[in-house]
Amino acid sequence: MSYRIEVNGRPFDVEPRPGQCLRTYLRDRGWFGVKKGCDAGDCGACTVQVDGEPVHSCLYPAVRAEGRRVTTVEGLAGADGELHPVQRRFLDAQGFQCGFCTAGFLMTAAALDEEQLDDLPQALKGNLCRCTGYRAIEDAIRGVRHAEAPGAGEAVGRNLPAPAGPQVVTGTARYTFDVDVPGLLHMKLLRSPHAHARITAIDTSAALQVPGVQAVFTHHDAPDRHFSTARHEHPEDDPDDTRVLDDTVRYAGQRVAAVVADSEGAAEEGCRRIEVDYQVLPAVLDPERAMEPGAPVVHDKDARTARIARPRRNVVGELHGEVGDVAAGFAAADEVYEETFRTVRVQHASLETHGAVGWIDDGGRLTVRTSSQTPFLTRRALCALYDLPADQVRVVAGRVGGGFGGKQEMLVEDVVALAVLRLRRPVKLEYTRAEQFFGATTRHPFSVRVKAGARRDGTLTALELRVVANTGAYGNHGPAVLFHGCDESLSVYRCPNKKADGYCVYTHTVPAGAYRGYGLGQVTFAMESALDELARRLGLDPLLLRARTVIGPDDPLVTPVSEPEEDLRLGGYGLDQCLDIVRRAQAEPRTEQVPDGWLVGEGSALSMNATGPPGGHFADARMLLRPDGGYELSVGTAEFGNGTTTVHRQVAAGELGTTVDRINVRQSDTDVVGHDTGAFGSTGVVVAGKATLRAARALADAVLDFAAARLRVPRAQVRLTEDAVLADAAGLRLPLEEVHAAARAVGVTLAADGHFGGTPRSMAFNAQYFRIAVDPGSGEIRVLRSVHAADAGKVLNPMQCRGQVEGGVAQALGATLFENVRVDGSGRVETATFRRYRLPAYADVPRTEVHFTRTADATGPLGAKSMSESPFNPVAPALANALRDATGIRFTELPFTRDRVWQRIDAAARKVN
Repeated sequence: MSYRIEVNGRPFDVEPRPGQCLRTYLRDRGWFGVKKGCDAGDCGACTVQVDGEPVHSCLYPAVRAEGRRVTTVEGLAGADGELHPVQRRFLDAQGFQCGFCTAGFLMTAAALDEEQLDDLPQALKGNLCRCTGYRAIEDAIRGVRHAEAPGAGEAVGRNLPAPAGPQVVTGTARYTFDVDVPGLLHMKLLRSPHAHARITAIDTSAALQVPGVQAVFTHHDAPDRHFSTARHEHPEDDPDDTRVLDDTVRYAGQRVAAVVADSEGAAEEGCRRIEVDYQVLPAVLDPERAMEPGAPVVHDKDARTARIARPRRNVVGELHGEVGDVAAGFAAADEVYEETFRTVRVQHASLETHGAVGWIDDGGRLTVRTSSQTPFLTRRALCALYDLPADQVRVVAGRVGGGFGGKQEMLVEDVVALAVLRLRRPVKLEYTRAEQFFGATTRHPFSVRVKAGARRDGTLTALELRVVANTGAYGNHGPAVLFHGCDESLSVYRCPNKKADGYCVYTHTVPAGAYRGYGLGQVTFAMESALDELARRLGLDPLLLRARTVIGPDDPLVTPVSEPEEDLRLGGYGLDQCLDIVRRAQAEPRTEQVPDGWLVGEGSALSMNATGPPGGHFADARMLLRPDGGYELSVGTAEFGNGTTTVHRQVAAGELGTTVDRINVRQSDTDVVGHDTGAFGSTGVVVAGKATLRAARALADAVLDFAAARLRVPRAQVRLTEDAVLADAAGLRLPLEEVHAAARAVGVTLAADGHFGGTPRSMAFNAQYFRIAVDPGSGEIRVLRSVHAADAGKVLNPMQCRGQVEGGVAQALGATLFENVRVDGSGRVETATFRRYRLPAYADVPRTEVHFTRTADATGPLGAKSMSESPFNPVAPALANALRDATGIRFTELPFTRDRVWQRIDAAARKVN
């Protein structure tokens, strides 16, 4: 009997492969709306409906779908193209950011009955989102509308929807692997089982005998060059300590060989057949131990050429500085508090894993399509590795399914390029969820020793930090994360005496990298917890101590971390408003229901975050008038839920007096503009957005100049409207289509370029307030109220900016309450699935009240500030301070898991009794 299945109303009779799941069967048929997020039934990104019931298609055998009706997100709309009501509601509420999880939520939500709608925590337990914080998803399901209709010249400051929204909700948005590449080969990686070993022999002959295996690459095939996987505008910011494939492995999970085959199964079998002889070497897993004399050396390299501070002591970067006299400051204090705070590894957990597909195009160019925040810097790195001119390499990012800093790395593109250049065939490498945990990067674990002194009135007399950051086996981002983490956390407070000593240290563990907040969240947790405790010991309201000691709008930024950076300034100041918002929340009546016997507490914290890295962050933009009278905007910035595409269109539309739907955006492609450093460091709006602003203004001038000459009226008498140039005094109207045609007839291209170099830089401010309840019998923490105040300058899209704040708070709550990439005594990652690594689900995340200050920044485009990273930073200390208020116990180590909280409460009770 032949196999038959109906997918979105179309019959198929192709039998699935033995053991094939429904997800891969559907994607093989071109239904790319079905996503791969975990392959374990944990995230729900692959949800489809089988005979009307939602199922996780990664667990559903394709053979079980025989004779059944399968509906994917592409088939949710009606036959006439009319959107399903749930698709329309997700558009109206903008219930997504990166959108990678959205198809799964839509397929689940579309099947909910009234009873299930009354219990969304239960109904949505099988679907995860890393971006939104779930409030927007709930609003979408409930039918709450936030998006506004566009209007000519009224774009900035309005809740205009993301341009890719219709594609996201219909499953037609194209992420990295949502393309059909003929002749595609598949790559799988053999990884090291050892934390530290030297490869003495490697035999690939058996692997090459596996049917379908085309090639096996080892360190013998890799360029004999070292680089950093970190992507920065200035490569010298990071140590050169990495090879494409190395004969020494430095963590369990490091890639050893790459097998390329006709199918993933053949590539996996090829990996199993490779025989490797390892000389196992001593490993060091603890950063304090790694700095001791005689500890195993992770990278025995020349300090100057590799840019490693002290290789023999495993110190990749360090900082030491003092302003004033810290010893005298502590001597003058009425109260001194000193404690060590610790944070752990956290995974970015973007639902789209790392991956790339490469090929040689018709012009002979190496082309790499990748899930990256930095396509231009990745091209630069590939050119350097393989001695290729820039015009022979193209890097393009589709829509990226989440980043959070994790895709500010080159983790896959280098080895894919190696295979493509050797084989001259298309090659794909897509990480599994497990590989994301042990083969990608994490947040840096920090140990922060804080010492703080103050007089009785709360005046700070001295602040001192000793920070140790565990960068893992490779130093990508390590020194920069260390410096950034210490800098703003100290400079936000007025204090005459400050000192900092910091060490970024190699260990034989999974590498750390860029992560939302870039070190500031870890140090802020320590600093804000310490100041809260200091205030309590002085008998002061912690919020009052902060208000008395934070910098003001005219105060200098004083830090012992480095020399003052000339380009860093307070372009707009809203920290006082942030504290006022928290103060009002703290004063409002408590209305929440609290179970009997639970302990209640409240706490707050603040943070300051610089926009962009020092030394320049560059963006080019280009705008042109199209033949149809619309506009085309080209930018290099990648879109991964950060919302830059929406804001760029709003900025351009405002300058051109038109509607956003008349502006088409080309982006994330090294062919479209000259250069773009990348979408990281909270620069997508304030750097690339400023380049867009300049390009739009220049194009407006060019169009008006040409039209005025064409109409034979003075330049001052013409103005741009939605679709024409008007000369009101003369009663003349020239449609933009005619402007374009007339310009073309005389050989004029109406186009303009914009550029911004990322300097000067400004500061964003955030404050978080929590009221919580704690069950002393179980250690459970329940958030009763969450309030976040954000100084985002001029908010260009309130709906979208609010979503960034909510997503940052939710992600930070995960890191605060339960997320932890655990590494065992041999250096292996133990939490390599979502099931063992707990991400915040809908039921875990409270609704956060978001309040924006009324400020405008002097440096950002149209007064805007950055707001992608900074909401994350004050969350952990605010919750820690609320936990201290509720229990009387100062918790100094993240995460605050139930067992840890219960043990401390129980121990304190036993001590009293």
